Amino acid sequence: MNLRPSHPHPARRGPRIGVLGSYGGFNIGDEAILTCVLSCLRARRPNAQLVVLSRNAEHTRVHHPDADEVVPWEGVSRNHVLDVLPGLDLLVLGGGGILYDGEARRYLRLVRAAQTRHVPTFAYAVGAGPLTDAEDRDAVRTVLAEMDDVVVRDEESRLVLEEVGLEREVAVTADPALLLAPEPFTGAMMRDEGIPSGARLVGMSVREPGRAAEKLDEGDYHALLADVADFLVRRLDARVVFLPMERHDVRHAHAVLSHMTAPDQGRILHGDYSPGQVLGFMRHLDVAVGMRLHFVIFAALTGVPVLPLPYSGKVFDFARRLGAPALVGVAREQAGLLLAEVDRLWDEYPQRRDGLRTRMGELSASARETCERCGSLLDQIDAARGSGDAPAAGADPAGGRATTGERPTVDGPTGDGRTGEGPTGEGPTGDGPYVTEPRPLNA
Repeated sequence: MNLRPSHPHPARRGPRIGVLGSYGGFNIGDEAILTCVLSCLRARRPNAQLVVLSRNAEHTRVHHPDADEVVPWEGVSRNHVLDVLPGLDLLVLGGGGILYDGEARRYLRLVRAAQTRHVPTFAYAVGAGPLTDAEDRDAVRTVLAEMDDVVVRDEESRLVLEEVGLEREVAVTADPALLLAPEPFTGAMMRDEGIPSGARLVGMSVREPGRAAEKLDEGDYHALLADVADFLVRRLDARVVFLPMERHDVRHAHAVLSHMTAPDQGRILHGDYSPGQVLGFMRHLDVAVGMRLHFVIFAALTGVPVLPLPYSGKVFDFARRLGAPALVGVAREQAGLLLAEVDRLWDEYPQRRDGLRTRMGELSASARETCERCGSLLDQIDAARGSGDAPAAGADPAGGRATTGERPTVDGPTGDGRTGEGPTGEGPTGDGPYVTEPRPLNA
């Protein structure tokens, strides 16, 4: 594996900001989030050196030119990653749904390592849950307590952190991908995908069960979505296009097609597209029905009538904020209810359009608040360290926490002014697996 970082831009003399998340091309939603986080940081600090810690460094180098350096953090030696941390002025965790069982501890080991090296840390509209594993719960409770600001993307995540026992202020904003800009999806691209021009198009999104949706029964939801697809083919005289948001989705799209009575009316998008291009493709759709959160977000951004199929709290929460019908899950016995909702969505959308536009404006404004809080923290870091790097003209950061000394002060909910501890790295309790030097990363 090539461990070299991509070359830094020598002209950039601003702060070095690390960005850690599930980046590297595994999921279009996560790549959309990284695009928006980098755009925010560049707007707030045009001269910053942006260092992305990626699960697939080569993919990130190619697809995110706004990153000045890219450092792999999976499948490499622990020291290779830890050596990057002391040179950072800020480590940004997220965004996206990364605080869940089996994964939270991996990200938070790096965050804790940054904290023990006196690097300020910021949670950028992260998602949390499910969190039932004792080790992950302990990691979340202890490491997030010492972060300089914690922002989650939905109320569901805030409640998960509260249930875990995190005792601090947690801000709720919205998913960073709500600020993604569309890119053209041309007629030539449509022809390459075998999608006829002039046809009504229904977009659909399916996903694998996985750890975020362990209770899904594959046979049930494949058959259910096939029923929905067949209904829309007949009802609208439409073609159905499946949009894989990550590579595992392709197999499940094929499974749904195999259950359809009209599989010849279905297509699976096969090209390798950027998040902006996928968002651009949504403009060709007449209606969207899907499971993946960012599929639903992209459809709503485009103004397409969308019916979310909630499989987890994050999709329920977004459906609620969007004002979309909130079904209780994805099960075959709900076929009648689901088909009725699809029918109603199509008939009533002209009356709902203005309300959707208003709600999306509110959600986008909420997503911008995360960027403002991060910019505010950068201002405070600059002030504490006497930096001359000024925020971008027109930036209006808000929120954040006060900074003093080597590392910004972490004011807890009670205003006790707790800070990251000294070289021993002991946290509030002085013990536990995440209050000492972090353990080696899982490969």
